[in-house]
Amino acid sequence: MKYEAVIGLEIHAELNTKSKMFCRCQNDPFHSAPNENICPVCVGLPGVLPVMNKKAIEWTMMAGLALNCKINRFSKWDRKNYYYPDLPKAYQISQYDLPLCYEGFLDINIANEVRKIGVTRIHLEEDTGKLIHPKGENHSLVDYNRSSVPLMELVTEPDIRTGKEAAAFGQELQMILRALGISKANMEKGEMRVEVNISLREVGVEKFGTKVEVKNLNSYMAVEKSIEYEMKRQAEILDRGEKIIQETRGWNEDKK
Repeated sequence: MKYEAVIGLEIHAELNTKSKMFCRCQNDPFHSAPNENICPVCVGLPGVLPVMNKKAIEWTMMAGLALNCKINRFSKWDRKNYYYPDLPKAYQISQYDLPLCYEGFLDINIANEVRKIGVTRIHLEEDTGKLIHPKGENHSLVDYNRSSVPLMELVTEPDIRTGKEAAAFGQELQMILRALGISKANMEKGEMRVEVNISLREVGVEKFGTKVEVKNLNSYMAVEKSIEYEMKRQAEILDRGEKIIQETRGWNEDKK
């Protein structure tokens, strides 16, 4: 009990609209042949004019209202610049300082105790393509069927303290999205993806520690176990009098 964890989540959920976020291509990345549902817009060819999917915006605001959020009367789009093969434009159309939804919360039940977890923001962006790494080959393939699929991102406040709370939040959110009919939210298919930001601090200290982000979490068990592992790893480092390095780490499901 020397340390307590300070945990925040970033959760992405693909919306199951009929078409993609900025074009008329079919939104069906899992039941189509590779690169079957693509056009000049979603593969980022020069001179194209993206047109917003109204239904995706309405559904994101619906999720915000279900999570007790305020809705921005004015919002805008931003470019998130990075170069990677699954992002053909070299930037992602996303939202930054004016998200669609903000300042919400979600109640979770842990051992018959209700915990209120703050929701910082819910915004909308476009998903990227998918990289495929053939076994035994020295090259990768890119499937752009998922490129520009409407992707809702939710960011929590750092109100979570344990792996069980993090898993419970994700499960509660998944049920809400399915009840609203806006996302299938299957984690094993990548329709819902969770990233964990976690730091440790001594009990009774208000200042946050140095955070580490953990990616590659495709189940609630992985969310819970990765947090437990990272808490143990950081505690051992702090006990040795060393400093935590801010970094992004992956979760190995086989080795736990």
